[in-house]
Amino acid sequence: MLYGIAAAATALLLSALLTEALRVPALRLGILDRRRRLAVPLSGGTAVVLATGLVAGLGDRAGLAPLGTGIGRLLTAGAWIGVLGLAADVWRLRWWIPLTATAVAAALVVPYAETGVVRGVLAVGWIVAVTAAFRGLDHADGLAGTVGAVTAFGVAACAAAELMDGIAVLTGVLAAALAGFLLHNWHPARAGLGSGGSLFAGFVVASAAVFVRAGQGTAAGAGVLFALTAVACADAVLVVLARRLSRWPLTRGRPDHLGHRLRRLGLAPRAVTVLLGGGALGGVLVGVAVHTGRVSGGAVVWVAAVVMVVVLALVRLPLTPVFRPRQRSSEASSQVTRQLRVRSG
Repeated sequence: MLYGIAAAATALLLSALLTEALRVPALRLGILDRRRRLAVPLSGGTAVVLATGLVAGLGDRAGLAPLGTGIGRLLTAGAWIGVLGLAADVWRLRWWIPLTATAVAAALVVPYAETGVVRGVLAVGWIVAVTAAFRGLDHADGLAGTVGAVTAFGVAACAAAELMDGIAVLTGVLAAALAGFLLHNWHPARAGLGSGGSLFAGFVVASAAVFVRAGQGTAAGAGVLFALTAVACADAVLVVLARRLSRWPLTRGRPDHLGHRLRRLGLAPRAVTVLLGGGALGGVLVGVAVHTGRVSGGAVVWVAAVVMVVVLALVRLPLTPVFRPRQRSSEASSQVTRQLRVRSG
């Protein structure tokens, strides 16, 4: 317990320091979020991956908090997914490359001895879907980090209830690293998470949740996994449904996520983050309560009902206008130039 608190505090501080230290290199290298009018350096993803990997890895190597063979493999696979996400931020890789890599990594970490082959394959698909959903959440200041931190904390609580110390430490450290990054990502953001950080967080959280629920009933396990990731699932379902209804290609970006639609309703950026963070916390509390047996599995039905109501209420909402690529790119480039001049001055 004492080591877990120390590890979380270290991860939080290290992530906050690295996010700030890597801002200028990210600006100079052009690793930016170009979906906004302001150019936001994507230093947070690298900081979260490094802070989580260093704290959890060093604790495992020192014997203070052994992760275990399967969990160590999970952390390694997550780190590689984070590196691939960073490459996607730099070189704008095609959408299927990180998706395929995530599927391969998930297939290598799923505990088939506990899940069996059929449920193991389903678990791989679920990990890929949640990882992609977390990447989709990285479209608003503070949103992906807040939902990721809340979800990671929930998985850590479930793991602690099962006395799975390795998973509890890893997800607790991840939650703390995301919290440290959020010190720079709260609106107006000074740093972004990017594909590297969002893919890493989604992969680690989803894979860790599968480890916690492995060997338990399929329906009950699926309900808990859904509750723990309710906001990410709601965002993904909303986007897929809206694009199918409007005949928009699923792989083409569009401002049709939960955050975009809530902004369209008039909510301020911080209010959107707080609202969806509260929704994530509600789902996590239900998931943890069902996992520990404090409430019946029927409570998950209420979470699913809320998600369905939100999706159906927002799916037909008009979208915000999209900047043309050339205009968006020129605005981002101008912002980078101004920021670098301020730094050099």
